[in-house]
Amino acid sequence: MNVGIVIRSYRQKLGLSQGDLEKRTGLMRCYISRVENGHTVPSIETLSRIARALDAQLADLFSGLEDTPLTTADPSEQQFLEEMRRYLPVLTPAERERVLEMVRQMAGPA
Repeated sequence: MNVGIVIRSYRQKLGLSQGDLEKRTGLMRCYISRVENGHTVPSIETLSRIARALDAQLADLFSGLEDTPLTTADPSEQQFLEEMRRYLPVLTPAERERVLEMVRQMAGPA
């Protein structure tokens, strides 16, 4: 399961269209569609906007994702991703953003 599927599920439970979500978030409907269909991976900031628009917590968008395997060809990278996933539920949105910012700084220009 990916986060886009969770977003779609929340949106549909609220009886909202992608256009409604567009109005609530300020994100383009085509972008929301790409997220829901797994073609785009949104930033934490964008996920936070979507969560607020859906009257949900950011962590709620990751519910059910614990059983989704993170796969990579590199075993050490796989181990790193799994360890990071274990910490996700206990981090606040601000802490998650700090972690991402540190990673961005360490990685340098994209």
